[in-house]
Amino acid sequence: MQGKLIFGLMSLMLLGCKESDNQKKEVQEMQQSYTEQFRPQYHFSPSEKWMNDPNGLVYNEGIYHLFYQYYPDDIVWGPMHWGHATSTDMVHWSHKPIALYPDENGLIFSGSAVVDKNNTSGFAKNGETPLVAIFTYHSMEGEKAGRTDFQTQGIAYSLDNGDTWEKYEGNPVIGNSGIKDFRDPKVFWHEPSQSWILTLVAGDHAKLYASKNLKEWTHLSDFGKDQGAHGGVWECPDLFPLQVEGSSEEKWVLLISINPGAPNGGSGTQYFVGDFDGTKFVSDQQEPQWLDYGTDNYAGVTYNNTPNGDRIFIGWMSNWDYARDTPTEKWRSAMTLPRQLKLIKQGEDYVVANAPLHQVDDLATNVVVENTEVAPEKTQTFTLDGLQQSRIKLSTMAKDFRMIFSNEAGDELILEMDAKSQTLIVDRSNSGMVDFQKEFGNKKHVAPIAVLRDDPLDMEIYLDQSSVEVFLNGGLVAMTDQIFPNEPYTILQLENRNDEEKITIMAIEHMASIW
Repeated sequence: MQGKLIFGLMSLMLLGCKESDNQKKEVQEMQQSYTEQFRPQYHFSPSEKWMNDPNGLVYNEGIYHLFYQYYPDDIVWGPMHWGHATSTDMVHWSHKPIALYPDENGLIFSGSAVVDKNNTSGFAKNGETPLVAIFTYHSMEGEKAGRTDFQTQGIAYSLDNGDTWEKYEGNPVIGNSGIKDFRDPKVFWHEPSQSWILTLVAGDHAKLYASKNLKEWTHLSDFGKDQGAHGGVWECPDLFPLQVEGSSEEKWVLLISINPGAPNGGSGTQYFVGDFDGTKFVSDQQEPQWLDYGTDNYAGVTYNNTPNGDRIFIGWMSNWDYARDTPTEKWRSAMTLPRQLKLIKQGEDYVVANAPLHQVDDLATNVVVENTEVAPEKTQTFTLDGLQQSRIKLSTMAKDFRMIFSNEAGDELILEMDAKSQTLIVDRSNSGMVDFQKEFGNKKHVAPIAVLRDDPLDMEIYLDQSSVEVFLNGGLVAMTDQIFPNEPYTILQLENRNDEEKITIMAIEHMASIW
C-alpha cells in the first residue's frame, strides 16, 4: 500500500513537471506561422498534435474562450486534456497553455463552462467572478476492467478569467450508477428556476439535472429514447432558447451529436425544437433534423454568456470515420467557422439556420471577381491564384448548375445544385488525396433543399486549404467537408444548366489569414 502511495505521488509530481514544460511549449508557439500543407488559414487549428471536440465555450470580460479536446503528445487520439485558445472577435485566436490535465479521477473529456456571476459555487473568496468548467472524467482503468461506471462528471474553477484552473476537491460531482456512455455535460443558468441546468447524454438519450451551486446535482428528467436518429451513440448535447426570427415567439432547441448515423455517413449533429419548463424538455418532433449535411461538422456546441445574447456555434471539422487518418503531419483537425444560429418558422415547421458570424466578413480583403453573370445554358471559367483561400457568393433563381474547382494536378471538387432531385451535392471523390481511408471519398454527399422553397437562391462558399463550407439562404442548408487537394485549386468552372435564369457571381473574395 505504501509503495502504491509513493508511486502515486511520484506520478503526480511528474505530471506537474510535464504540465509546466507543455505550458512553456504552448506559449513559445503562439507566434508560429502556419505554413504546412493543408494548414487552414482562417479556421482555428492547434499549433500541433491532435484536437477534437470544442469544449467550455464561454465569453467573459471581453474574451471568447475556446477549450477543446487535446492530446499534446501525438497527432492521433490519446489521453485527453483541455487545450485552450482565446479571441476578442471570434476570428483571430491566441494559443494559451493547456487548461486541464488528466488526474487520479481520469482523462478530461468534453464539457462546458459558465460564468458564475453570483458566486453560487463559493469558489471566489475576494470578490472575483469564477469561471467554472464542467467536464467528463473518463477512467481508462475502469474501462479496461470492464466496468460500466468509468465516466463521471467533475468541475474546475478559474479566478483569473481562464488563465489558471483549480480542480474541485470534491470531484466527481455526479457519479455513475452503471451507464457506459455517460458524458459531455452542458450547463446554463435558468433564471425562472434560479438554478443551473445541466444536460448530458447517456448512450441513447439525454438526461437533465439541476443545481443551486454547481456542486450538488439533482436528476430532473430524460429525453429522446424514442425520438430522432439512433444509428449511433448520442454525444455533446446543448439545450438553449431561441427567439423565432420576425416574431416574439420563443422555442427551445436541443442539439445532439450522433456517431455513427449521420445522413451522409459517420458523425453528424441533429437538433430538436420544443419547450423547456425548468424540469422537462418536450418536443413533438419524431424524425431527425440535421444542422449540417456535410460529413465534417461534429460535436458542435454554443457559447455561454455572449455579450448580446447571440447563439454562437462552433463544431469540430472532422468525422470519426477517418479523423485519425487525414494526411496532415504536424497537427490534426480544425474547427468550423464560428456560426450564428437562428430559428426560422416555415408554416408549422421550425428550421435552425446556421451561417458564419458577421465578423468573418472582415477577412474578405480583396475582391477578385465582382458582379459577373453567367447566362442560361452557358459555362464560364475563371483562373485565379488564391482560389484555395476564398469566399464565393452567388445569387440566382436557378437551382440547376455545377461548380468545378480544379488544379493542374487533375484534382476536382464538384458542387452541384440539382433542380430535379431538389438536392445540393458535394462530390469530393476526385478532390485530391482521398485514398487514406475508404470512407473519405467513396460517395457523394447530398443535402435536401426543399426548405429553400421557390425563393431566390443565395449561396456562400468558404474555401480554405483543407475544407469547403457551403451555406444556402443564410444557412437554411449547410454542408461542411474536408478536402486535401494535391495542389491548391486555381480554376473555377461554373456550368449554368438552367435554360431561363442567369447566375450572378456577386463576388469572389480573397480571405486573409488569421495567423
